[in-house]
Amino acid sequence: MIRQALTEIDFSRYQRWLNRAFDCEAPLIILDAQLVPVGECDAQAGAALGAFLAKLTPGDTCEVQRVDLENGKAVFCRPLGSTKDGIVGWAGVLAQTAVLEAYPARIDSLVEAFDDTVDGIFNEYQCREDLELMTEELGSRYEELHLVYAVDQHIQTHSGNQQQVFKALLESASEHLNVDIVAFVMPTMGPTLHAAALSKPIHNLDLVLVEMRGDLFRFVQSSGETLVLNASNDPRRAYIFTDMPYKVLACPVRSEKIVDSLVVLLNHADKADFSNSDRKLAEVLATQLSSLSASYSMVQNLRDFNDQIARSLIEAVEAKDPYTRGHSERVNYLSMEIGREIGLTAGELDELHWASLLHDVGKIGIPDAVLSKPGALNYDEFTFIKVHPERSYEILRHIKQLERAAVGARHHQEQFNGKGYPHGLRGELIPLFSRIIAVADTYDSITSSRAYRAGRTHEVAVSEIQRVTGSQLDPAVVQVFMRIVGTEPDWLRLFNIRRDQA
Repeated sequence: MIRQALTEIDFSRYQRWLNRAFDCEAPLIILDAQLVPVGECDAQAGAALGAFLAKLTPGDTCEVQRVDLENGKAVFCRPLGSTKDGIVGWAGVLAQTAVLEAYPARIDSLVEAFDDTVDGIFNEYQCREDLELMTEELGSRYEELHLVYAVDQHIQTHSGNQQQVFKALLESASEHLNVDIVAFVMPTMGPTLHAAALSKPIHNLDLVLVEMRGDLFRFVQSSGETLVLNASNDPRRAYIFTDMPYKVLACPVRSEKIVDSLVVLLNHADKADFSNSDRKLAEVLATQLSSLSASYSMVQNLRDFNDQIARSLIEAVEAKDPYTRGHSERVNYLSMEIGREIGLTAGELDELHWASLLHDVGKIGIPDAVLSKPGALNYDEFTFIKVHPERSYEILRHIKQLERAAVGARHHQEQFNGKGYPHGLRGELIPLFSRIIAVADTYDSITSSRAYRAGRTHEVAVSEIQRVTGSQLDPAVVQVFMRIVGTEPDWLRLFNIRRDQA
């Protein structure tokens, strides 16, 4: 970086300033920290100055010094300046010895002008170095922001699917970082997720991915630090990636302070070494994946908890009414089939899932004598039954995540002509989830067996649904249902639905 910053300086401009200040030609000589000439200068004088400076000790390098040459010339020299890494380089000004001896007073004038010129050169060098460092820093920040932005974009594109989000993010990182392989290694998750932007083929890729899950993972998990293997003779290759000539950068991904996975960048041996910038970007990616993994784990735990509660409520209902066992699951299955065919979003499907699964949970409050009666219900008993949608709502509405699901369950007994219950809603005033559940519920009620009758056939159920379309059921939802039925869906066999012999 030092030599590059020096070579970018226009020394001819400083040469003109020095000549003007000294009122005489005074050639500049610039050497870098390794005493190699930079720019145009007197080659003989530059070599002589370099030989002289090479003999100096660090304590002799602070003041302007005079070096007399054999050809009747002299060089005044001083360091260009110093940074935390040491001396940046050297500057010298060449003068005729005879002139200096004839006009001794001009020596002070030359040294003063030379000092000012060198200070100007060093100030420009520092500005260029700061600009270059700032440019590198901005470039690094841009790369980090790009990765963070990519995370957000992929989450929106692949909502709810952890593996799809991770896969898309790895593909983006592989292309953006120009890395042959980017992999997410979590031994407990299954096969290693990876993305490739190969500069040339890796014929043993499957073996490479397996090796990432072995000693590489165990080493980084134990150290808790990022591992970089660039050199082919790195002694750690004896027990990590043995006999594999690839360059490797492996970052730990932590979950509650425990390393449970890695982000691994891998390149062919003929590509450039992994740099500190690559390391920083890999660590940013690892941090993002760690946060994502934790978020998905938390969401999954919440889903599991909700599912367990739902199953417990359903079992409580079915314990009261064994003849309806499996009804909630079947209505849920059919409702989701209709919802997907309609084109509901992922969020809407999630809400429909809970609404359809828990639509009858209010039956837990119906007396056993009514709920389990083997024969037809009288008016008062049916009045009790009509309470259950409202009870379902009362049970579910206290759970914020189930607010819309509670409304769907509340109105699944409404009829399209307004003659249903509990509120007598009509047409599209009935929530869409409720209209979907109503079709699925009607189908399962007809095809399921009861204590007082066997389940009817699929054809009878379809015929009855068509008969009550427009009065009891929404024609648009029934149309979607009939389209599904026409494909001979798997649930006919899954639920052992009887068929007419014809």
